[in-house]
Amino acid sequence: MAEQGFRKWIIVLTVVSAAVIELIDSSIVNVAITDMSASLGATIEDVAWVITAYAIANVIVIPMTSFLAAIFGRRNYYVFSILLFTLASFFCGNSHTLVELIVFRFIQGLGGGALLSTSQSILFDTFSVEERPLAAGIFGLGVVIGPTIGPTLGGWIVDNFSWPWIFFVNLPIGITAAVLAFTYVKEPAHGRRVKQIDWAGIILLIVGIGSMQYVLERGETEDWFSSNTIVVLAITAVLGLIFFIWRELTTEHPVVELHVLKSRTLAFSAFLTFIIGFGLFSSVFIVPIFAQQLLGYDAMQTGLLLLPGALVTMIVLPWVGKIQQKGAPPQAMIFFGFLLTAFYTYQLSRIINLDTGYWTFFGPLVIRGIGLPFSFVPITVLAVSGLSPRDIPQGVAVNNMMRQLGGSFGIAIVNTYLDHRMMVNRVDLISHITQYGTATQMRLQQLVQGFTAKGTLPGLARQQAIGALQGIVARQTMLKSFVDIFVFVTMFFVISLPLILTIRQGHAAPAGEPIAAH
Repeated sequence: MAEQGFRKWIIVLTVVSAAVIELIDSSIVNVAITDMSASLGATIEDVAWVITAYAIANVIVIPMTSFLAAIFGRRNYYVFSILLFTLASFFCGNSHTLVELIVFRFIQGLGGGALLSTSQSILFDTFSVEERPLAAGIFGLGVVIGPTIGPTLGGWIVDNFSWPWIFFVNLPIGITAAVLAFTYVKEPAHGRRVKQIDWAGIILLIVGIGSMQYVLERGETEDWFSSNTIVVLAITAVLGLIFFIWRELTTEHPVVELHVLKSRTLAFSAFLTFIIGFGLFSSVFIVPIFAQQLLGYDAMQTGLLLLPGALVTMIVLPWVGKIQQKGAPPQAMIFFGFLLTAFYTYQLSRIINLDTGYWTFFGPLVIRGIGLPFSFVPITVLAVSGLSPRDIPQGVAVNNMMRQLGGSFGIAIVNTYLDHRMMVNRVDLISHITQYGTATQMRLQQLVQGFTAKGTLPGLARQQAIGALQGIVARQTMLKSFVDIFVFVTMFFVISLPLILTIRQGHAAPAGEPIAAH
């Protein structure tokens, strides 16, 4: 039964706060890697395990949230997860060695993984069925804003305090959220009941999903399949997931109830959610890299670059929820959202250059800020539209897992494709530069004259000119490669557009009734 009045909005504030701190922590660490490396006496590559450990723990727990909530009770599990996340944050900030930090970061990920799906399930129970689009819009604030403001907040904290404070800021929010959740969140009357624990399913899920996430997180660093570790874990991931799916479809008491995917609406929505995760995380990943490596922005400047688009998203999300609540066709809304997102990446591919300034990004990022809500809200509502109340938590968990995996695949693929295009574009540019070419000699002469005019000796000036020419080639190579990336992401969204037209909204089955295919 939906909540009303003051209690309703306290629950909203609680669950959105919990979801936001979880998602902020997925990206806030990125800008503190260098400081952590210096403080802990470890290499940048080793410190990157702080990010990997959190991501692996997150993606393992998300599909199991419905199962764990059924065992311990949703409210108890939710409060415990908030407290686990908060306590792990405290120990992360107080870590004195890299091993300690990685271990506590993994534990933090285990607690944080529950916050997304359980928060969304609580929101859907707090609002009536008719108000679910509004609930999806409110939940989307955390999903979209968290990864966007994480680097900005992290940069500000690192610049003004020290890296442990990126974890300590979670403490007051986490404690407050846990107290409010324990006080105001109720146990659902339609909850799932677990009669037997599927230990084999749990082990296969951990092995399969954990191995796959490792491959996606570390593949580029370890040069993909030239690494024996990556090869072994890739095979392990495939076999683990195959046996996991077989186990869950044949056992009487599965840890993840895959039967929810019999809902055609959920299956299609989960795929589109994967695409949103791909686009959301890869665009948040690639724009800061462009700004920092080619334009020389620091963490704070990069965060401020992304801020207008995030603010637009905050304003548009609840409004989109109200539009859908009034009967706007979800397929048309999703199509419009994907189209805007594709236009955003296409525009960037056309207008970026080595002199790109803040206002060049402003328009496209605002367009992205409008497009994401039109994609996220209706897909989130559609995903559970064909499910009974009992199956909604599992459907929500599957959908959130697909978004996280979409983000992991997006970052891995974009990172690898960027490296590939860098090699191709460098070869292409160098092939047009010959030692005795007229254009090359003229450019070198101009550079030599410039350095000589500043008082540099002729011999040294020529060496500096050659170095400067190499730098120009490197920057042009990177620019062309980023253009290729934005075109690639554009095509990914455009190719997905026809699929949206095949989606049909499901009709929820009564509580306890088995799901039908839609």
